[in-house]
Amino acid sequence: MPSFLHSYISRLMAHTWWVVLLELLLIGVVVHSVLEFLRGTRGARLIKGTALFLIISYTIIQLGGDKLVRVEFLFSRLLVFTSFAIVVVFQPELRRALIRLGETRLLRLGSHPARRMIDTLCQSAEYCSRNRIGALIAVERETGLAGLIENGTVLNAELSAELLNTIFWPGSILHDMGVVVRDGRVAAAGVQFPLAEGGEVSQEMGARHRAGLGLSQESDAVVVIVSEETGIISIAERGRLTRNLAPDDLRSMLTELLDRPAPGAARRTAA
Repeated sequence: MPSFLHSYISRLMAHTWWVVLLELLLIGVVVHSVLEFLRGTRGARLIKGTALFLIISYTIIQLGGDKLVRVEFLFSRLLVFTSFAIVVVFQPELRRALIRLGETRLLRLGSHPARRMIDTLCQSAEYCSRNRIGALIAVERETGLAGLIENGTVLNAELSAELLNTIFWPGSILHDMGVVVRDGRVAAAGVQFPLAEGGEVSQEMGARHRAGLGLSQESDAVVVIVSEETGIISIAERGRLTRNLAPDDLRSMLTELLDRPAPGAARRTAA
């Protein structure tokens, strides 16, 4: 048995078994969380390949012992370079992680009912789907979308299906962009959403779906998307796209995502 492996096993045996089990469980949870967070991003495959390469290299160096001293020296320098490279390559993912860390339930919307807003979104989505009108509607939750709102056409108008249908009607100057709903009102229209990033994004996905998915990757917003070509209704949330939603499925999913009671928190102030 290699000396490093024998030494590692000896150290493990020196600890209480439940402590070792707890440590391994925590490591597994962290690794699983990182992989789940990176799933669907451009860095997912890269980090898997990099991790596999480093593990294999470390194993070979340890098995080689004193015969691979120079290789071990280069490997230690490679680890330093890899640390800097990760910051550069995974910059979008790190930015998204910091945004998620900034979410807090203390900033959550109050416990006001969201049923009327859900009814309005469903009515507009069904109308757009039936008439093959493209639509892109983001409902702000904990993560503020003030930066996007300021770059669009600020409306601060009462939410209604008629208003949404008018905005997305072909020929409208705002119909190609997105709408942001904040506190049950139409905060802005003509808003440019960030496009989705990641190698697993389907090439068949249109601009609306990429924009909706991209915003859901950057924030916790719930985005309703209606395809102009097919009339298919979709929802993007937390970087996941759920497609081919029937009206009843849309209502159920929006209710689950938007009508959950908040824990008596103070009303969120504008970001």
